[in-house]
Amino acid sequence: MPVEKGATLDPARTREGILQLATEVLYERGLDRVGVAELCERAGVSKETLYRHFGSKDGLVRAMLEARSDRVSAWLRAAVAAAGPDPATQVAAAFDALGRWYAEPGFRGCAIVNASVQRHDGHARELAARHLDRHLELLSGIAARAGAADPPALARQLLMLVEGATVVADHHGVPGAAEQAREAALALLRAATGR
Repeated sequence: MPVEKGATLDPARTREGILQLATEVLYERGLDRVGVAELCERAGVSKETLYRHFGSKDGLVRAMLEARSDRVSAWLRAAVAAAGPDPATQVAAAFDALGRWYAEPGFRGCAIVNASVQRHDGHARELAARHLDRHLELLSGIAARAGAADPPALARQLLMLVEGATVVADHHGVPGAAEQAREAALALLRAATGR
């Protein structure tokens, strides 16, 4: 990302480049296994530039996690919306999307939940709670459209399956974790709606 001689600086592009590099490196290695010096070297920027854009490494981590939460939430909503109006098909689509993510070579679980585990208090924990609330909102909508007697309760059960499958796929490398969770989620949906 070094600027060529005579090129114009673009602060937004610089910030985005740092954020993209940090997202990759911190997801792969963890929040506390990478220092500012290494991040700056790999991004091709000075510490002053990183601090100007993010204030600190914690500011960079916060920005990275917020951006990742935005992307993941939008991605999962899009997978559900593309499935059409049937709630069972929407649930299946969500778990199918997760299964594709679990199969990616660099899969290391949920970056937001991982960060919360690494830094159990403070901003990472708050961000993880908001991230899970976004999933809960999506799943509550599906549960309500399905006609569940208690949509919030069903949504929490579905969220447990989403997060549990993600942890099992990451830590146990279980093939088919998403498919098994999908079947359990569909069974819960049938039981909650009588369909």
